[in-house]
Amino acid sequence: MSTACLRWVLNHAPRGVCARALSFGGTASGSVLLSHKGRHVSAPLSWGWSPLSTTVVETGEGQVPKKNKKHFQDARGTIGSIGRKIHQRHLQVISETGENMGTMHRADVLRLMDEMDLKLVPLNENKDPPVYQLMTGKQIHEEQLRLREKKKAKTGPVQVKELTMSSDIGNHDLLTKLKQIQTWLDKKHHVRVTLRTGRVEHTQALDTSLEQMVLQVKIPVGFVSKPKVIQDGRAAMCILRPPSEKEIKEMNKGVAVPATNTSSHPANTDDPSNASNIGRTPDSQH
Repeated sequence: MSTACLRWVLNHAPRGVCARALSFGGTASGSVLLSHKGRHVSAPLSWGWSPLSTTVVETGEGQVPKKNKKHFQDARGTIGSIGRKIHQRHLQVISETGENMGTMHRADVLRLMDEMDLKLVPLNENKDPPVYQLMTGKQIHEEQLRLREKKKAKTGPVQVKELTMSSDIGNHDLLTKLKQIQTWLDKKHHVRVTLRTGRVEHTQALDTSLEQMVLQVKIPVGFVSKPKVIQDGRAAMCILRPPSEKEIKEMNKGVAVPATNTSSHPANTDDPSNASNIGRTPDSQH
């Protein structure tokens, strides 16, 4: 079939079918037999009729239905009040102090929110009944800050700061170095501390001296690598990090450190925490 004949068939076929549809109304459908290079192809056609226009009806084949997106509290990784939009009839409620108040009707929960000026926060919407907690605005704000800091700590590489000291460092310089370590740890950095052998020879091991210096830091400290001797005994090194929440709880449960001597008592020159005594023998202290 030539190109001109094929074009004529395509132009006149819809008109003939639509003319039949006008007398009966509704929808007309059919097929056109096409021939191209000796091959016969049957193409389905479908038309819809209306008093004003004739439109081609799409069959909808090949269309992928859209999936409903469901967002849960656990997937969002954040916390916030749902206001007064409680879709469930019954829900398990946790008080602002963390006490389990059991299963309550949403009307009772709304009344409790109004009486105590509290907000309702979803904890686990997947349970049956779902778990919600009553919280104050301040509690929600603090929890949002905590989650933000936790997420920020997980993302991005950890910066490692380096600090080098000599074994015969003075008290003033040591305090300055310890304050710098504390500043870096407050910023969630790791700190690599290296203690090198000074001009004055010391009999105490460098790793022990470094451990005693770290104990003088005024904030809780965690270890990536504990003090150890390196460079054939010429230096000691450790890597400090901010402690985890579990480590802080264990430190708080430990025995309180006894108070240091007041000014009315003479200073204990044998105290190993004194930086001037680190690495010295008992004979050299007298």
